[in-house]
Amino acid sequence: MARTWGRREFLLASGACAGVTGLGSKAWGVRSSKGVFPNVVYLFSDEHRWQSMSQTEMSELHTPHMAHMAQEGISLSQCISNYPVCSPHRAILMTGRWPYHQRMLDRSPGMVDNNYLLSPEQDTLGKVFQRAGYVTGYIGKWHLGGTRAEPFGFDESLIWTHTNDHWNSVYHASSERSIQTRGYNATLMTDQAIEFMKRHQKIPFFLMVSWNPPHAKFEDAPDSKKALYPEGSLPMRPNVPLSSDTTIVDSPIAWGKNPRASFQGYHAHISAIDDELGRVLGALDDLGLAEDTILIYTSDHGSMMGSHGLASKRQPYEESIRVPFLARWPGKIPQGEVSNDLVGSIDLMPSLAGLAGVPVPDVCEGRDLSSVLLAQPGPRMESQYIMHISKKNASGGENHPASLFRGVTTGRYTYAQCLDRPWCLFDNQEDPFQLKNRIQDAGKSVERDRLHGMLKEWIGRAGDPFGIM
Repeated sequence: MARTWGRREFLLASGACAGVTGLGSKAWGVRSSKGVFPNVVYLFSDEHRWQSMSQTEMSELHTPHMAHMAQEGISLSQCISNYPVCSPHRAILMTGRWPYHQRMLDRSPGMVDNNYLLSPEQDTLGKVFQRAGYVTGYIGKWHLGGTRAEPFGFDESLIWTHTNDHWNSVYHASSERSIQTRGYNATLMTDQAIEFMKRHQKIPFFLMVSWNPPHAKFEDAPDSKKALYPEGSLPMRPNVPLSSDTTIVDSPIAWGKNPRASFQGYHAHISAIDDELGRVLGALDDLGLAEDTILIYTSDHGSMMGSHGLASKRQPYEESIRVPFLARWPGKIPQGEVSNDLVGSIDLMPSLAGLAGVPVPDVCEGRDLSSVLLAQPGPRMESQYIMHISKKNASGGENHPASLFRGVTTGRYTYAQCLDRPWCLFDNQEDPFQLKNRIQDAGKSVERDRLHGMLKEWIGRAGDPFGIM
């Protein structure tokens, strides 16, 4: 049964809310198949790489709800985290702008690393939907500074901190009120999300839920999920260096005293997140909202998990920059579609707005690629810009071993430059595990020059002071 209009919808449609803070004078949302404005539920985890799902490269992994969602909607195989670090990705997602074009509270040049404070005095994803008449909510890890999302256009927020301890996290119900929790934080966040949807089921809502797993701590995944993966049951990628006795070679970046336990725990957390996705899917069904809701599952960046002897993110490699992206909207997004089209962090704000028919601010620098998600003709990207600008606030600070770089990916090719030299060129079609660096290969000189030209264009477009010849 289609929802009846609530007071907010009536006021918006009649123009009665003109001049009210946070509300526009017109409800801009596109009507769903049932004749009501579509809800948007944007779920994202932390550090989940594209390769680690049962329907992509790890059939041994238990992710039935992700596989089911892929069957019911579209799956992007080339969703790119333009800056594969938590806060920089989130700032790009929230503002639709490149780091050096964002505003910080201290007026510094953008969210170039973790632990900076994003200024709310700019357009944000929350404000875009709030202006269109949506009730907006944010639940989970924030990582953009402070413990409130309301100044960024969210009517309600429950901001979680200390989330890397997945069983002893804190959430902030207001500026003055914080609550110590017991229990798996992703499950508790999902409880809050379902409660939000129940309260607002008669009003179009825009809800973002930021789960912390599978981010470290890896070893504190639920025991029931770790039991799914006895030692050796999950294959590592061929680009993970192993010694002759199949132990993992020491990594330049530490990823725990027991790398195999970290590998098990990482994937156990992914299976736990899959359960939470299943709960959201079930709640939308139970509330009769499935057909009226655009549902997204994705992640902020990936994780190396031993590939190339590396542990974390901040890399141009596939494991770091490529993330899941599943989208479902029954009757609008085709079922079982797999797209190889490039979509980056920078494109998410305008694409979500495009799906819902919501106006995008002119300052947004991404492209509306909603046509990709709808499997319709429309703009497509030839490349995506990738970067690692600063490691001042990384583990170990400036001693963190990840190189600073700028680069591009076209899907087939990945090209990156460090501060002082060209770094890498990979042909991902011929070499899917990026084992052969072709940066000095004369046979790839034409591609190298073409990619270098793309990189120069991206650097200029992004206002990036990174200098290349």
